Amino acid sequence: MDKLDAVLARIDANADAALERLFAVLRLKSISTDPAFAAECKACAEWHAADLASIGFTAEARATPGHPIVVAHDRSATGPSALFYGHYDVQPVDPLELWDHDPFEPRIETRADGTKVIRARGASDDKGQVMTFIEACRAWKDVTGSLPIPVTVLLEGEEESGGASLPPFLREHAAELKADIGLICDTNMWDATTPAILTMLRGLCGEEIIITAADRDLHSGFYGSAASNPNHILARIIADLRDGDGRITLPGFYDGVPELPDTLKAQWDSLGFDAGAFLGAIGLSVPAGEKGRSALEMTWSRPTCEVNGMGGGYQGAGFKTVIPSMASAKISFRLVFDQDPHKVRAAFREHVRARIPADCKVEFIEHGSGSAIAFPIDAPAFGRARDALTAEWGKPAVFIGGGGSIPVTAELKKALGMDVILAGFALEDDRIHSPNEKYDLQCFRRGTRSWARILHALAS
Repeated sequence: MDKLDAVLARIDANADAALERLFAVLRLKSISTDPAFAAECKACAEWHAADLASIGFTAEARATPGHPIVVAHDRSATGPSALFYGHYDVQPVDPLELWDHDPFEPRIETRADGTKVIRARGASDDKGQVMTFIEACRAWKDVTGSLPIPVTVLLEGEEESGGASLPPFLREHAAELKADIGLICDTNMWDATTPAILTMLRGLCGEEIIITAADRDLHSGFYGSAASNPNHILARIIADLRDGDGRITLPGFYDGVPELPDTLKAQWDSLGFDAGAFLGAIGLSVPAGEKGRSALEMTWSRPTCEVNGMGGGYQGAGFKTVIPSMASAKISFRLVFDQDPHKVRAAFREHVRARIPADCKVEFIEHGSGSAIAFPIDAPAFGRARDALTAEWGKPAVFIGGGGSIPVTAELKKALGMDVILAGFALEDDRIHSPNEKYDLQCFRRGTRSWARILHALAS
């Protein structure tokens, strides 16, 4: 039996003990956004530091202006180094009455189809995922006395509440944390049997506009047509953001947006994604957005402009014939590849100002920005990780895109200059951030085996 086979056998033999450790950390109420749970967050960080120390890492929970950040090193091996990132904090559990049991008392549940799931807050996002990596490290240490490569573990406690402490921490400790490759386990598989590596994530630019016309709400019979109506102005601003083919009209908006490489587009086309079912599940049937683009292209590799909220005038019961003095909207842009969020913001504001009458005014409120990120799938580390996942799951691992944003990936790239392999084992039905969150038991156990294989592959 070679080393990897022995490590995998160890993971299988110790599956119950691994589950007990996961249950222990799931019982800690590490809700980062609520100051009432600060002590629980600190306890969770200290639990991880002690656990990592017990398997030979030099580990500590370091204080920050917010919740502690766990840093652990095991650099006894030689070869390419890796930094594993995860987070130990969780979302609030409200509304509690929608949970079928105590969200911080984890349990195994057998579903109607016979599959078993771990049910608890944080089971999938991100405690279960984090522990797959740590359990893989534990098995390597138990069997061989060392890891295949040098590893640093970085666990933050504010991912679910803004992550304010992490960027300055990365900059301050860049020399200590720098590695050849980053590893993150906070993403989904393609489906329940197909592993995936997420290689591109969209950036974000958020804007709020408040348009003011008259100094008070007006009677529409007395002032209709004579006075500017902020709702009309806002409607024109929004309508003019897209043309008849669904393309966004801001000058320079598509700068830095290339076409997909043929090989990646072909792989996405081979995934068998059913756009009709995708929309049908939410009660829709007609694709929106850019004409001639697939649903996967539009959600993974094309930029968006979405109106997230808007209001102005009377919206209560009944009817009120009023011209409002004010109207507002919240608009977000999801960005891809090399789009510059600051350039997009400037173009949007110019678009708005050009449509504001001279006697009206507009206020802009910035709601954050971040660049998109994409990693080179032809880099050797990505190929080795893909092969390792394929070997474990028996189906070819796929490179996929993500419609959302994971800011830490850009922070790791910016502060530490490393590419990141995002290989997670969550499923779409895990109900993260919702009542009755779960993590499939198979995902926990095979995720652990997958990381053992990836560590071995990266050492090759």
